[in-house]
Amino acid sequence: MDYFNIGKIVNTHGVRGAVKIIPLTDDPKRFELLEYVYIDNKKKIEKYTINNIKYFKNMVIIQFDEIKDMNQAEALKQSIIKIPRELALPLEENEYFVADLEGIKVSTEEGKYLGEITDIIFTGSNDVYVVKGEDKKEILIPALKQCIKKVDMDNKTMIVSLMKGLVD
Repeated sequence: MDYFNIGKIVNTHGVRGAVKIIPLTDDPKRFELLEYVYIDNKKKIEKYTINNIKYFKNMVIIQFDEIKDMNQAEALKQSIIKIPRELALPLEENEYFVADLEGIKVSTEEGKYLGEITDIIFTGSNDVYVVKGEDKKEILIPALKQCIKKVDMDNKTMIVSLMKGLVD
């Protein structure tokens, strides 16, 4: 099954087994649209039913039906919350899932191969694609319309226009 990571359990909350989650998604309220999630705990992925959701600062606090006490919740610390691809929110035009962008081959408009996207940095204003070339050097390309000219998800390629100063 193809999963997306949408959160990470960082701590317990209270004595009844609720967990504190750092959301790994643009919209933390998206948890409210889910009846269940999968938790990846030490490479073992199990389904958990959402009972209750609260928000505290930048955290999502969830009570799962299957977790009855703090000890069970404690065992899930550092686990990743996942959902199957079909439960992901629909994308707007020119939006892509992070999991789909990693590994895309990036070239300039002139046809020069730059490398593959190995990471994405979330800066707040715009994302930045980390492109690692065959020489192992990294190029940081802002995810802006003036830089990203064409994305072909079927062929896993991206055409970019490099602004002055991005490459030596």
